[in-house]
Amino acid sequence: MKLVLFNDYRLGVIQGERVVDATDAFEGQQFRRPQYMIDELIARWGELKLRIESAIQGKDGVSLDSVRFRPPVPRPPKVICAAVNYLEFGQREPALLDAFIKSPSAIIGDGDTCELPPVTEVSVFHHEPELALVIGKTATKVSQEDALSYVFGYCNFMDMSARGLVGPIGVSLFKNKSFDTFAPMGPALVTADEIPEPMDLQVRLWNNDDPRHDFPTSDMAHPVRELISEFSKITTLEPGDVIATGCNHQQIGAVQDGDVIRMEIKELGPSLTIRISDPLMREWPRGIDTDMAARVIASAPRQR
Repeated sequence: MKLVLFNDYRLGVIQGERVVDATDAFEGQQFRRPQYMIDELIARWGELKLRIESAIQGKDGVSLDSVRFRPPVPRPPKVICAAVNYLEFGQREPALLDAFIKSPSAIIGDGDTCELPPVTEVSVFHHEPELALVIGKTATKVSQEDALSYVFGYCNFMDMSARGLVGPIGVSLFKNKSFDTFAPMGPALVTADEIPEPMDLQVRLWNNDDPRHDFPTSDMAHPVRELISEFSKITTLEPGDVIATGCNHQQIGAVQDGDVIRMEIKELGPSLTIRISDPLMREWPRGIDTDMAARVIASAPRQR
């Protein structure tokens, strides 16, 4: 099922080229925050799935382009992003498994604007399209064999990134990754039963309709099962947590004021599109950032 939040955070289901309102599945319940609705949906999915199917039965819905999509998980408890998790089309050995926490307040939805912060020490801003998953039940020290059973669903995700911001011991991933609006996601949250093999998807991105990223999730160094298992050994994964699985950097490029960035994973429904705004109107070379792509290959730490 392709679940969405739309307009004033109503629950919907995508069917073909239309969105069908399924809010009645909650039988008049009121939620103080949209995230509470998603929390309830995940916690009671076995029951609510049947109610949603009943709520949309016989309805025509409305066209996709007539609604405003909201982030399908508006304020997750945690956003964990895998770091350097691709083999760059097989051009290097797997890096050591690592990740960073991205601020949940960075999340925006389809059609929203990513605003580049006015920090002068930044060298460039990049797009990074990723497959993300949403945890469906509490996971602590789970095995790789059982890991996928903890996934509620999958969605498009962009890890918008600044470069050049440092902390006291070197590059600060928090500074470079967690600005407000730096975590676009959606539009749809596709339930796990529709994605039996997350390692067999193709991730694509366009900047102003110019093709950039086009890579398979099979190029991950550490697959989805391993990410869930290993992260659950460090921190308890809670329902609604988001894990972004990383990006192949070989077609990475700069973003700047006025750009329209669109990413797509065909199995996850409509593409995710955002706009870029920069109050400082900075400019960088267009096209693929070949220097950045080469640095990722050359500097990735080797697995020991």
